Amino acid sequence: MARVPYLDQSDLPPEHQDILSRPIALNRAMANSPNAARAMTGLATYIRHKSKLDPRLRELAILQVGYLAKSPYEYSHHVKLGREFGVSDDDIRAIGEETAGRPTKLDPLAKTVLRAAREMTNDLAMSDETFATLEKALGRENVIDLTLAIAFYNAVVRLLGTLQIDVEPEYQTYLEQHPLPR
Repeated sequence: MARVPYLDQSDLPPEHQDILSRPIALNRAMANSPNAARAMTGLATYIRHKSKLDPRLRELAILQVGYLAKSPYEYSHHVKLGREFGVSDDDIRAIGEETAGRPTKLDPLAKTVLRAAREMTNDLAMSDETFATLEKALGRENVIDLTLAIAFYNAVVRLLGTLQIDVEPEYQTYLEQHPLPR
């Protein structure tokens, strides 16, 4: 049960009702602070719709963050979104294998993206080697955008956990298909 109420559009004054144009549980909770919701949505919109970073790589990084944080909300939402951007079920299963240090069939760039997400999540920063490898492969702008995405979703999983945001019933199936580690 969330620590704050889930608001509906009708709970908000007209100038803030657009915050819930996508009425997922996270947005409904964040609507309790409309300006914070707008700030968060602005950064999320850049990451998901305006960045030039390959969306499959972005989603792999976000899934790695959700997996490491054992965040059912983040993970389930990005299993669904990831599929929309070319992440396969094999890719999703490979995240657990890569995390455990076992070999996978992921391409080297995807493996490096997952390593970057693990380093930033576990060690709070990417190693020099990982950053240099990604900068060479992706270019400076895209490695910064990847770093921003990983950092942002590390913040999101902490927000989700602290506010105790519930996974919507329609997302439960993604957790059944791809369970998080215990």
